[in-house]
Amino acid sequence: MLTAMKTDLDFLQLALEEAIAAGQAGEVPVGAVLVHQGAVLASAQNRVLRDSDPTAHAEVLALRAGGLAMGNYRLNGCSLFVTLEPCSMCAGALVHARVDRVVYATADPKAGAAGSVLTVINHPRLNHQMQLDSGLLADESSELLKAFFRERR
Repeated sequence: MLTAMKTDLDFLQLALEEAIAAGQAGEVPVGAVLVHQGAVLASAQNRVLRDSDPTAHAEVLALRAGGLAMGNYRLNGCSLFVTLEPCSMCAGALVHARVDRVVYATADPKAGAAGSVLTVINHPRLNHQMQLDSGLLADESSELLKAFFRERR
């Protein structure tokens, strides 16, 4: 039986499900899915509060799991789907991991490092460049974040 190839929308929807779960656990609702050769290699959600770890962003956790799954810290051939534009820490990790592509849903006007505040991803002086796409499921991801912070004010 043939299975349909998953699309960017499918993978970003999986990341959004991770983000929803993170929000339900009291974390900032961000989710990430790492894909290699059309298959999910790892998925993660923010765990900063639950793990008492300032580096436990969804992107970093997905990269860690992906590195273990591939047996290599270099994640060539991988794409990361994430609900929020990566921060400078996550963007740096993506560069070091040599991820081929990043697809993020909504921009982060306060900490985004893919062009909103800083340009770490695809900075011309860095040694790795990647394909960067954004905007898919932006409204859903943005509303999830806004609702989360509205409840906390």
